[in-house]
Amino acid sequence: MKRFFFLVPLIVVLVVIGYFGLGLTRDPKLLPSALIDRPFPQMDLPPLPGYQKGFATADLGGEVALVNIFGSWCVACQVEHPVLMALAKSGEIPIYGIDWKEQDPADGTAWLKRRGDPYRLVGNDQPGRAIIDLGVTGAPETFVVDRAGRIRYKQIGPITADVWELEVKPVVDRLKAE
Repeated sequence: MKRFFFLVPLIVVLVVIGYFGLGLTRDPKLLPSALIDRPFPQMDLPPLPGYQKGFATADLGGEVALVNIFGSWCVACQVEHPVLMALAKSGEIPIYGIDWKEQDPADGTAWLKRRGDPYRLVGNDQPGRAIIDLGVTGAPETFVVDRAGRIRYKQIGPITADVWELEVKPVVDRLKAE
């Protein structure tokens, strides 16, 4: 029995290495969303200062669309903003925005005026209640919503040109073809 006692630490180390090795094979961006294939949560957000209308769930009806969570405080949002501007300019897909957790809602308005506004409508979620309903873990996050108003895909992190072409656009194209 004493001869095998030295194997116990070795077995423990191998189990720990196996556990961490398995973890390294998984994509950390793939966080499952409980909302996939479910209706977009009901919300009716007020507009940002200087805007006439905010964003409500009812605005999503009838076409495939993106709903993008952003904030003027979000560094990664600056990375994806040129891609959103190009998509808006192309008319390929309507984009709705939710400005999340601004200390002053005017900061979101100023940010969009400086960088350009790719959004059809923008809602102000200063208290962050709508974001909780969406299960957002951080900005930016973008949801692909189908014609029936169901969430079909969730992109965590910025939409770069590669992410758009390789991950999001194929989902959008498939939904448009349905």
